[in-house]
Amino acid sequence: MGSVGVMANSAKICALLLSHSVEQLVRDMYEAKAQGADVVEIRLDCINDFRPRQDLEIILKNKPLPVLIVYRPKWEGGQYEGDENMRLDTLRLAKELGADYVDLELKVASKVIEEHKPNRHNRSKIIVSCYIDGMTPSKEDLSLLLAHMQSTGADIIRLVSNSSSITELSRIFHLLAHCQIPLIAYSIGDRGLISQLLGPKFGGNLVYGSIERNPVPGLPTLHSLQHAYGVECINAETKVFGLVSKPVSHSKGPLLHNPTFRHVGYNGIYVPMLVDDLKEFFSVYSSPDFAGFSVGIPYKEAVIEFCDEVHPLAQSIGAVNTIIRRRRDGKLIGYNTDCEASITAIEDALKALGCTNGEALLPSPLTGKMFVLVGAGGAGRALAFGAKSRGAQVFIFDIDFDRAKSLASAVSGEARPFEDLVNFRPEKGAILANATPLGMHPNTDRIPVAEVTMGDYKLVFDAVYSPRKTTLLKEAEAAGAIIVSGVEMFLRQAIGQFNLFTGREAPREFMREIIMEKF
Repeated sequence: MGSVGVMANSAKICALLLSHSVEQLVRDMYEAKAQGADVVEIRLDCINDFRPRQDLEIILKNKPLPVLIVYRPKWEGGQYEGDENMRLDTLRLAKELGADYVDLELKVASKVIEEHKPNRHNRSKIIVSCYIDGMTPSKEDLSLLLAHMQSTGADIIRLVSNSSSITELSRIFHLLAHCQIPLIAYSIGDRGLISQLLGPKFGGNLVYGSIERNPVPGLPTLHSLQHAYGVECINAETKVFGLVSKPVSHSKGPLLHNPTFRHVGYNGIYVPMLVDDLKEFFSVYSSPDFAGFSVGIPYKEAVIEFCDEVHPLAQSIGAVNTIIRRRRDGKLIGYNTDCEASITAIEDALKALGCTNGEALLPSPLTGKMFVLVGAGGAGRALAFGAKSRGAQVFIFDIDFDRAKSLASAVSGEARPFEDLVNFRPEKGAILANATPLGMHPNTDRIPVAEVTMGDYKLVFDAVYSPRKTTLLKEAEAAGAIIVSGVEMFLRQAIGQFNLFTGREAPREFMREIIMEKF
């Protein structure tokens, strides 16, 4: 493997192993190799009844990959609570027995490295690490910390933070881009994920993942690093796209956009971005590297404020689900690809049944139909404007009645109190569209309407796409309605986004195949 710090434009993938027994650890190392890891990090403090010499000899004799040994004490976030001298002796032993990398905490590093300078013939590399709990320090303070860590004589430096906001990660990217020595730097937790995924773009070279059988919370699997994100393809020129949302963990956008980028030879990566503060986010991530964004719950309406220009359709809807950073001037341009995606999905399902009673003469199978919409947020607004454009009569239910009334006024529709939905009986042939998160994984058993009214609808659409067939759609299908999954809307809006992101025509059939296989 050579030094962890030496890389071309490809990432080294490190499997973090938290195995509880040496036997399991050996199996996990081989599994990590089979799943594409380049190196494994072994946490000795996770092994039950650890016996230093015996167990290290077994581990290092059986290693199929370069090994990074960590023996983390409680005071640095680990599990070891024993004698400190015994812990350091174990790390010295790991170095003597041929561990490829040995991790030392900054607090103890100078002393241990100084003691072992005469043994420089040993090929083990020393990683000096520091864990920052709480807010990530300023760029200046981080630079001073790195200088201090470098002064220990480390071969490689590792800096781990626990960021409270995605905007703090920009300081890590700055460090990676400007550091002159081998550096591993990332943040843990939900808000830190992109520091792992985008590390290679900014000069980082170790991306952490977990094996399928023993996933580590907050880490992508080795499989997803390679197949969903394609980290080995990331380099300094890679354009970054992402879903700005809260929550964001449910997103399947990376499973669709990243393989499609690779399929057409476009140098881009699509990542989930858990954002707490839109203003701060767009202020911090303002470089051309961050070329475009999908926008999810709950930001589709609020994000308009941060766009320099908004496409007329998105402006009239009052919701943006796609933002592009215009190349010539860096301005943020907002679009809405949800509207046509959802309405054409519904229209095509109705057309597939064939037109009757003179409907073939109408501009759309929705013309003149009652369109019952649940939810007046960003996705609901897109559906309402789409339905209005096709000549449907729109009835809107939302838990926020004022929001329902506002949308109804904009589409010449009618707002009804949310509590009336349970007993609402639509006219024959009506369409029901759910644009709320009700029924989304993991709360999959909830539906927005009463089961007894299902048979009154000709077609039921659910914007929720995880799970693919929601409880609402199952109940509707059982009642005899045509059903349209949010997966269909998701695919169509993603095709629109891909065209905007890349300036190319999306490979529709390729994207549909991914949807059928992965969703």
